[in-house]
Amino acid sequence: MLSNFLSNTFKIQAIINKTLMKSKDIDNAMHLFSSITNKSNYMYTVMFKGLITNNMAEKVLDLFDEMKIEPDQFTLSTLFNACAVLNNNRAMKIGKELLAKIPENYRNDNITSTSAIDMLMKFGDVESAERIFRSMKTKNIITYGAMVKGYVGNEMFEKALDLFEQIHLSLTNAIYAIVFNACAKLCNDRAMKIGKKLLAKMPENYRNDNITSNSAIDMLMKFGDVESAERIFRSIKAKDIITYGAMVKGN
Repeated sequence: MLSNFLSNTFKIQAIINKTLMKSKDIDNAMHLFSSITNKSNYMYTVMFKGLITNNMAEKVLDLFDEMKIEPDQFTLSTLFNACAVLNNNRAMKIGKELLAKIPENYRNDNITSTSAIDMLMKFGDVESAERIFRSMKTKNIITYGAMVKGYVGNEMFEKALDLFEQIHLSLTNAIYAIVFNACAKLCNDRAMKIGKKLLAKMPENYRNDNITSNSAIDMLMKFGDVESAERIFRSIKAKDIITYGAMVKGN
């Protein structure tokens, strides 16, 4: 019986995650989910992620209100993500209550803490995000990215560059794009120096990433360096509408 139950549960999880959520059949996913007697944190996380992907973050909070078990660090991270996406009064209340009650051992989990930072930055609560960031023993590049992006989102561009200059880890293409955006917004001597230096050091494989290249084009156009922007534009193999938009807007 136990073997059958586990087998059925895994099958249900697979159907919800790989079939119903991907085909946007939310009603049947919810119905199937409600048929599970002993719901695990993993099962809730699967549902929450599927709902967020389908732009139904409000339903995540509805489902969370019905939860009879304590969320683990993975479920908490997904809940923080839902609250960040919603960014309304209800989300702020639930997000901050969850954060206040978070077990101490989860605070050292990078995924959970990074999700909390992103959520707080979306709420405009920069001070609390900074407090969590400082308390983290081991910061990874995604954590730094959440902070830098948060500063940019809160129009604290100088702080974004201050923190960027403290990073001593390998940069991802997302970090390049975020810093290029910060430099474009500031558009002062410091921003021009950092932006151009960063662009010169950017690995070749990142140059084929449209988001990174589009951000670089936008930054260079803001700097008035049309020639360099055109050079990047010509080098992009598969140009999208945003690439063309960045060039047209810059010109």
